[in-house]
Amino acid sequence: MARAVAAVAALLLAPGTAGVAAQPYPFKPVRLIAGSSPGSGVDIVARIIAQKLTEQLGQQVVVDNRAGAGGNMGAELAARAVPDGYTLVIGTPSQAINGALYRLPGYDLARDFAPVSQVTTGQYVIVVHPALAVKSVADLVAAAKARPGQLNYASGGTGNVTHLAGELFKSLTRTNLTHVPYKGTGPALTDVIGGQVQVMFANLTSAVPAMKTGRLLGLAVTGEKRAATLPQLPTVIEAGVPGYVVISWFGVLAPARTPGPILTRLHAELERAMHAADVRVRLEADGAEPIATSPEQFSAFIKAEIAKWARVVREAGIQVE
Repeated sequence: MARAVAAVAALLLAPGTAGVAAQPYPFKPVRLIAGSSPGSGVDIVARIIAQKLTEQLGQQVVVDNRAGAGGNMGAELAARAVPDGYTLVIGTPSQAINGALYRLPGYDLARDFAPVSQVTTGQYVIVVHPALAVKSVADLVAAAKARPGQLNYASGGTGNVTHLAGELFKSLTRTNLTHVPYKGTGPALTDVIGGQVQVMFANLTSAVPAMKTGRLLGLAVTGEKRAATLPQLPTVIEAGVPGYVVISWFGVLAPARTPGPILTRLHAELERAMHAADVRVRLEADGAEPIATSPEQFSAFIKAEIAKWARVVREAGIQVE
């Protein structure tokens, strides 16, 4: 018996045969959960990142699409995964919103995850149908105050960022716009183009083609600075609404309690990926700007997003079961 134990110990300690725990990370494929369907913005960004990380890590990074409940399904799955670095998830604005929006989202974004890095930032744009005859944010505010509740704005659904962007605008401008939710941002934008609804706080990438053909008029972008693709448009803050900032963002999260050395390796690889020229070209083609923040910066950003959207949800009295 003693001889058998000694043989096993010698095998485990032999070069190249160390136990699993001693193997360098990663020694097997990594799963990257995208809480949305294939072809969505979340999925596109996830696949760009997965491809680059596969090249850099020397292990396959596989995108796992888990659509449902506004991103809750994928996030909950990731939160409950073994914290070993082999399950990651794309973090989104929806997940920062859902803690306030859903009574039981199934996870706590700040508590159940270890932020690795924010990887993209983007903007929305306030667009109107040309028939509304407003040319600026000031005109829109004046029209809304002159006709309270008579102007409609479309969104991709209750609790969607395109919905809450409108609610934040209403709160800061003290106006009354009527929300018209759709089952997706595509149908919502189509009806604004068609004139069935007058206003939308639309994703920049999806709205630009209709703006270029004159079917929509852009009033202002929603970020802290002007958009490179629409430099002629002011930000909403520049247009006279102090404090109004709504950005589109994605990041990479690992389950809480993932070991520090693994998080450090992942952050270094993500930072390298987001500075790669080919990644920048692909992301910018989809209207996203690649960035890489420290885990501490990303954690503070997430907490600020949670607080901002919780206030908007509470003030607007929104809840989804």
